[in-house]
Amino acid sequence: MRSTLDRVHPPQVRSRGLWGRRVGAFVLLLFIAAGASGLLGVRSTTRSTTEGAVTVSVTYAATARSGLDVPWQVVVERAGGFDAEITLAVTGDYFDIYETQGFSPEPTEEQRDGAQLFLTFAAPDGDTFVVDFDAYIQPASQIGRTGTVAVVEADGTQVATTEFTTRIVP
Repeated sequence: MRSTLDRVHPPQVRSRGLWGRRVGAFVLLLFIAAGASGLLGVRSTTRSTTEGAVTVSVTYAATARSGLDVPWQVVVERAGGFDAEITLAVTGDYFDIYETQGFSPEPTEEQRDGAQLFLTFAAPDGDTFVVDFDAYIQPASQIGRTGTVAVVEADGTQVATTEFTTRIVP
């Protein structure tokens, strides 16, 4: 008499499928570890340029995610102080990725041409001027932006132009 188990074959170990699942689980584990450690959050950095007596430093989010608060601060230092109001020229469309609460201090005047936003502020006391931009990345923003900031001299020339780029990750 024959058994009904005669046709049942012993299980075969499929090493390719096993290794595929192991690699997939490892990649998922790396992604979870990166998120838990903050690697997928906001990464800020500072860039500076000095030209003549003027130094412009920009602290900004180099890498960010939609919906998160991000830093954007400009520090202008001028040896000998500021004689008159100070005007900053910033790439206009850079701010399109932000939802904003505004600048601090607020500019006394704002103008925008096709490419740049000009922000004019009252002359600060001392050799240092600091402006903060209170903002977060728009939830709908999917790509980053590159921008520049420079000090506009009285004759209209822009000095100490500093470039910066914000990348947005999912």
